[in-house]
Amino acid sequence: MAGRFWELAAVDVTPLRTLSYRRLWWGQGVSFIGFQLTSVAVSAQIYAITESSFWVGMAGPVSLIPLVIFGLWGGAVADAMDRRRLLLAGSVLAWVATAALLAQAVLRIDNVLLMLGIVAVHSAGFAITGPTRGAIIPRLVPVEQVPAANTLNFLVGSVGMMVGPLVAGVVLDRGGFAVAYLIDFILFSAGFYAALRLPPLPPLGDILRPGWRSVGEGLGFIARHPVVLMSFVVDIIAMAFAMPRALFPEITAERFGGSGVAFGWLSASIAIGSVLGGLFSGWVGRVRRQGVALVAVIALWGLTVAAAGLAEPLWLMVALLALGGAADLVSAVWRQTILQTYAPDEMRGRMQGVFHVVVAGGPRLGDVRAGTTAVAVGLVPAWVGGGLLCAVLVVIAGLAVPAFRTYRAGR
Repeated sequence: MAGRFWELAAVDVTPLRTLSYRRLWWGQGVSFIGFQLTSVAVSAQIYAITESSFWVGMAGPVSLIPLVIFGLWGGAVADAMDRRRLLLAGSVLAWVATAALLAQAVLRIDNVLLMLGIVAVHSAGFAITGPTRGAIIPRLVPVEQVPAANTLNFLVGSVGMMVGPLVAGVVLDRGGFAVAYLIDFILFSAGFYAALRLPPLPPLGDILRPGWRSVGEGLGFIARHPVVLMSFVVDIIAMAFAMPRALFPEITAERFGGSGVAFGWLSASIAIGSVLGGLFSGWVGRVRRQGVALVAVIALWGLTVAAAGLAEPLWLMVALLALGGAADLVSAVWRQTILQTYAPDEMRGRMQGVFHVVVAGGPRLGDVRAGTTAVAVGLVPAWVGGGLLCAVLVVIAGLAVPAFRTYRAGR
């Protein structure tokens, strides 16, 4: 019985038999640990300089602008040039930004505007590599393995989001900001090496000159397909209204005495749930009513975030946020699979560009929402109210569109 349960529920690792995908997968996993370590360190350093959740939240829009511009542009370019070369170029840009964060920490400049400028450059590199990597996956594995490959990708990303903040909590307590950025700089080399070993990936089908015209065609494709459009809308609702991470430094200071370890656990909590959800994700690919299912898991995400804001013990906050993280992992797999199976190869780069903008930009909108509302109405109302509003809005929006409400995978 236990063996049958594990066979049905365990994550499908079949795509890892493909060498090129396996290299991309482990390289992304190692480098993403460093990326998350830096993300936590940046938030903590900005709060240490300003003692304000508002400025922590401002890292959101500062990174969102280059994320939108270069995410959409990078997706268009990924449809018109060798995707391996583009992945390498974006990786170098992000690597340079990490080196700049390391330099400012070593020199003890403590200038929040300089930090925000470096974050913007880093976001541009991240915006190029994200959609490019997503567009590469269907070229490396058979189409029937795409959902499993997406699950593995989100799983290894979630491992990075879990391990990185936990390591950051220890590093920030014992080594400081410079050590955190140095570790990221070293780990980033794994992702760069994995990209370097990929085979050439020239574009297929009709090749259009990359530019805003081709970006517009990609957006037009989304507008003509309500299921694709709503897959973006429900994610924006989830992240913009319920993401609480900009409030982690303040709630750590108020409830847990500013402990770096507590901050690390909070920062890792959502990813802990994503990892557990990914390990038991074998059932995800068998769900057919994915429109209604997306509404349900995103509503669950909002409710668990709201409950976490009311919880007092650290362990309970972490457990509730982890439950939300498991729901978010399932949502991400379904949304990514919808995109990759709807779009032809010559459109996938642009679809992944929009996907990346939404996935990475939504939490940044959430940072702005959380930081500004915390200043206006207080920490707990900003946290709890956002989660409840997310649950209500996603049910209204998701069930109001018939094509999305009745969508079945594979039809």
